[in-house]
Amino acid sequence: MRERLFPRAFQTVASARDFACETLDAWGVKGRRDDLVLCVSELATNALRYGVPRGRSYRLRLLNFGCCLRVEVHDSGPGRSRITPGTGLRIVEAVSDLWGVLPRSPGKVVWAEFHADE
Repeated sequence: MRERLFPRAFQTVASARDFACETLDAWGVKGRRDDLVLCVSELATNALRYGVPRGRSYRLRLLNFGCCLRVEVHDSGPGRSRITPGTGLRIVEAVSDLWGVLPRSPGKVVWAEFHADE
């Protein structure tokens, strides 16, 4: 597992993508890379847009279970993420194998999983 905190600024989305790429390189992961990095971008953007109150940050966590990779974005904002017209979650749903939302206190975790190529 690797994780990093990012401050509430849209400029951090590029840094979150870079962190994901560095992590995948360190783990030797080649498959599903573009899909995973795209989801990092969409989940970070959604967290910044809807889930990170002023003065707070969001956490990007990447997990490697061998059989699958998981991206988690933790924020401290209220509410649950849901798919609405025009949201990045439609992209996450389309390119990931599974995704969901878990409550945390405060806030939520939005996650996406990518099965290893067989």
